[in-house]
Amino acid sequence: MRKSISILTMFVAIILTLSITSCRETKEDKAEEAIEEVKDGVEDAADEVEDAAEDVEDEVEDATDDSPQ
Repeated sequence: MRKSISILTMFVAIILTLSITSCRETKEDKAEEAIEEVKDGVEDAADEVEDAAEDVEDEVEDATDDSPQ
């Protein structure tokens, strides 16, 4: 009887340990995915800012080229 209780207790402990470990991995995976999404968003925003800066530069060049001298 004592042996079966000990084995049952060890089994429950192993199950709890595995469940806690798997939860941590899931949270880490979600955090990594969120970080990747933020990086992608920042890169997209940087590309848009760069394109807008080039457009402004082109407009300024066009405006200064068209002005009478």
